Amino acid sequence: MSFDVDLTLRRGERVIACRFASDAGATVLVGPSGAGKTSVLHAIAGLLRPAAGQIRVGGVTLFDAAAGVDVPVARRRAGYVFQDTRLFPHLSVRANLLYGAADDSGLAATAALLELTPLLARKPATLSGGEARRVAIGRALLMRPAFLLLDEPTVSLDAGRREEVLRAVERVRDAAGAPVLMVTHDAAEAARVGEVITLHSA
Repeated sequence: MSFDVDLTLRRGERVIACRFASDAGATVLVGPSGAGKTSVLHAIAGLLRPAAGQIRVGGVTLFDAAAGVDVPVARRRAGYVFQDTRLFPHLSVRANLLYGAADDSGLAATAALLELTPLLARKPATLSGGEARRVAIGRALLMRPAFLLLDEPTVSLDAGRREEVLRAVERVRDAAGAPVLMVTHDAAEAARVGEVITLHSA
């Protein structure tokens, strides 16, 4: 499945332009803070409307300013993993994983893929940063998305936890499920995960 993005975003006085096409299993947007990486993810997910341009994923047009196409968020089927994980503190890991899933048929396989099986009965407050990020990735996968968007999944983690999350991202990529578009500021991480697209500051 391919990402084909050519868009212009306006954030106040700022103009963010992003253009790339990739059919890799994992694509990584890199660039300095403030370059607009997260804004591009938001636009692809449908959380932010571009000022102009087009977004196509897997040959399906999600947004086309000229043609008046703007597919609603729910119909885009994007699995979005936010920087802050947004886990429900009162729910177990198992319940967090299944939140939004149609059923629990994929739970065992996803938990095994992300090495979460021993954690299923625990609450988010007892998890490390790396464990919480893996739960957030698993929750997105269990919603059976058409594509997966990861917003700086290793941010604020120490070296050990970053490695833990990167291995999880690699396993998701190699499982040949939904294609991945990840944002990071770390060029070495980007090169390790997939095809690298550099977004420059305006």
